[in-house]
Amino acid sequence: MQIAAGKFKANCLKLMDNVKNYHQEIVITKRGKPVAKLVPIDDEKPETVFGFMKDRINLMGDIIEPIDEKWSVDE
Repeated sequence: MQIAAGKFKANCLKLMDNVKNYHQEIVITKRGKPVAKLVPIDDEKPETVFGFMKDRINLMGDIIEPIDEKWSVDE
């Protein structure tokens, strides 16, 4: 979204709330040329890939020992 500096000045607080709530960037222009960008701040730290599935998976049974069924490949 682009907005002229004069309109941004008149609606600044409302536009800041919109950026926060809808995570939408606003480019502020002066005489039709971009001069600034209003972007939302990410409050949350990005999750690291290590351990991101912790406490989300339940292992049922022994995953190491072989099963008792014969496969056609084993015959």
